[in-house]
Amino acid sequence: MAVVTEKIVLGIDPGTSVMGYGLLKITGKKLSLLQYGVIHLSKYKGHELKLKKIFDRVSAIIEDFGPDEVALEAPFFGKNVQSMLKLGRAQGVAMAAALAKEIPITEYAPKKVKQSVTGSGTASKEQVAAMLKTLLNIKEAPKMLDATDALAVAVCHHFQNGSLQSKAKSWKNFVSDNPGRVK
Repeated sequence: MAVVTEKIVLGIDPGTSVMGYGLLKITGKKLSLLQYGVIHLSKYKGHELKLKKIFDRVSAIIEDFGPDEVALEAPFFGKNVQSMLKLGRAQGVAMAAALAKEIPITEYAPKKVKQSVTGSGTASKEQVAAMLKTLLNIKEAPKMLDATDALAVAVCHHFQNGSLQSKAKSWKNFVSDNPGRVK
């Protein structure tokens, strides 16, 4: 594999009312904040319109920033099956936007993300935001906790990967590079 000296990671915190996103530029071991924000979805009537907006906005972010990899927070198991289903759909649509551009995707459990950024898998959203403020040298205290959650997913992805090795850019490449992992 070729050594990559720089890459961009898009972190996504899926949601059906508010979806967070965060973009990091990674140069060697140095993390730089490119942008973070939220996609407000509660103003749209009907779940299908929200899903279309997620696909359109994630596609636009990908077009604007050209991330090399996408990291998503996996939905956590809750008691409300309908909420879980809607959250899974939102995540799936965000994944489809990345897959349409053949960008590799990795999912992380919420506890894994918190553990990776703060050292505690039970950290609050505020504790995650505070740690990111320090880690990424963010001047102002972040107010959009869904956006900082998405940044945390991108940071977690960086910490999990450790080095900048180029990843498979398509299923075909993945299968040829990993014959033992395909069944």
